[in-house]
Amino acid sequence: MVLSEEARDLLADLPAHRRQTFELRLQQWGPDLLDAVTALYSAPDDVASALVTVAARGFAARSDELHRLDERRLLQPDWFQRPNMFGYACYVDRYAKTLKGLGDRLDHLTDLGVTYLHMMPLLKPRPGDNDGGYAVMDFSSVREDLGTNEDLAQLAATLRSRGISPVVDLVLNHVAREHDWVVAARAGDAKYRDYFLIYPDRDTPDRFERTLPEVFPDFAPGSFTEVDGEWVWTTFNEWQWDLNWANPAVLLEFAEVVVHLANLGIEVLRLDAIAFLWKRLGTNCQNQPEVHAVTQALRATCRLTAPATLFKAEAIVGPRDLMPYLGEGRHAGRVSDIAYHNSLMVHVWSMLASGSTDLARHALAGLPPTPPGGTWVTYVRCHDDIGWAIDDSDASARGVTGVGHRQFLADWYSGEFDGSWAEGLVFQHNRETGDRRISGTAAALTGLGPSRKDPAGGFARIFLAHAVVAAWGGIPVVWSGDEIGSPGDPEWASEDGHSADNRWVHRPRMTDADRARRHEQGSDAQRVFDGVAHIARVRAGLPMLHSEAPTRVLTDADIDDGLLVVQRRHPSGTLVGVFNVTADHRPLARARLADLGSVDVREVLSGHDLAEHGLHDPGGTLWVPPYAAWWIV
Repeated sequence: MVLSEEARDLLADLPAHRRQTFELRLQQWGPDLLDAVTALYSAPDDVASALVTVAARGFAARSDELHRLDERRLLQPDWFQRPNMFGYACYVDRYAKTLKGLGDRLDHLTDLGVTYLHMMPLLKPRPGDNDGGYAVMDFSSVREDLGTNEDLAQLAATLRSRGISPVVDLVLNHVAREHDWVVAARAGDAKYRDYFLIYPDRDTPDRFERTLPEVFPDFAPGSFTEVDGEWVWTTFNEWQWDLNWANPAVLLEFAEVVVHLANLGIEVLRLDAIAFLWKRLGTNCQNQPEVHAVTQALRATCRLTAPATLFKAEAIVGPRDLMPYLGEGRHAGRVSDIAYHNSLMVHVWSMLASGSTDLARHALAGLPPTPPGGTWVTYVRCHDDIGWAIDDSDASARGVTGVGHRQFLADWYSGEFDGSWAEGLVFQHNRETGDRRISGTAAALTGLGPSRKDPAGGFARIFLAHAVVAAWGGIPVVWSGDEIGSPGDPEWASEDGHSADNRWVHRPRMTDADRARRHEQGSDAQRVFDGVAHIARVRAGLPMLHSEAPTRVLTDADIDDGLLVVQRRHPSGTLVGVFNVTADHRPLARARLADLGSVDVREVLSGHDLAEHGLHDPGGTLWVPPYAAWWIV
């Protein structure tokens, strides 16, 4: 590709070395850009040229400090894959009220070991109910109650100075009905009507509905809403209008948004609801191939302006649909740099409830390795409910039914199953399918909930779960409140707009007093915080936990069903993770460690002397304690 005259004019006043930098980037990522738009649109050259102009404008406006950040990141392309990456996610207002307040309360995060901070939706949403901020009415400005764009840029600079990469959400699938584009469309502006999917009658919507699942069956049934006598595509809520990504003007609008956020200093953009972007009749309108071309086009544009900014795909999809979001085939290495490992999260909870690793071993071992330049976000909990995404074919292969196991997990984590220690809340019960999702903090789901059904087991299960996701590979992220063992917000329903959405139970507000409790010796907060911080510290010093070290799940029949055993091999050495998901001692053959490359072994996470657990047993058996998490090197 060559620079357009407009792009050359935008770069004309820059120093020669800056112009040369942009031209070199165009040589590097221009082919990716053209390839992506060729797969999407009928006039790819025009679209690609317009995107390069967007990138050039952003490049010319980028600060010297951020240009230096770009250079550092390009010299360390694996910066986000290194074992010192440890994440935290929160709502700014619930953690510290404002962006400035967050900047004043970073010691809590640095003491935890945080190097990656996901600040939940902070762009201006619609007033009233706004899906937790995911109904955006203005992508160019920050929520007024949180501060200003200048405050966000200053916070990003402060975070960088503390070694923390700022992460924000970019909602791609839809906008709030109060957005200027919707207002113009409703006024009859033909340009903006084509930004959306609007139908004169129910004929086409009815044909789509035959294969579309309902995302929120309780309060947003169906995928279309009648507006002004026409039908508008609204996957999530009637006040969230889906965008028409088949229109290249939408792509250009979002390229501007991406560059704007990158120039505020945002280092990772979480691409929300990315799986839903492209609509195709006769499908569930998720995971369509064009989604990955859209991502590639946006990523290539961003690379021209700000290669320090990465993309994270919020694709909460089945395991067989997940890998393309990190890049497969023609899109390998060209789409999102990071994706959520939803399957790992689901199977961690499945193992803890069932006391069996059989299904998890089978499902997790079946996932292909991540591409060399990509990695996972791994997590125990997030802001959302837990949907029991157990694949039917995985379940069948292990002699259970998917529907039966999902029913069991919903029963267990809602506390309805006899002997359960969990105190979750049922979210979005679909009575036609029987699907029940679960809300609740990590503490509430492990035995440290409001009733404290099993405190000792709760501490052990919280530590075990975080040790699993931290050993897996990728960026482990802790959800706000879970690091201090919060049982949840007992007043969640009393806030305006929250009473119909019990996910707010696991989105508690955190005060300075809450944070201070981590210093109270013997408190839940202190025990949980110190445990999670210890995991982060140990992890940072283990090069075999670099994301490029493959994760191998042992599926051998001779390994006890209560043990999850994984291997991470790296030129620096081998790490073997041994995790007991039961309340009983479980045996592991000592010879197994030798087979996995661990001979002169040390257990580095808990510091236990393995000899105490049978290392010198005449039979060569290690007895793994209840809920133990061992990292053996």
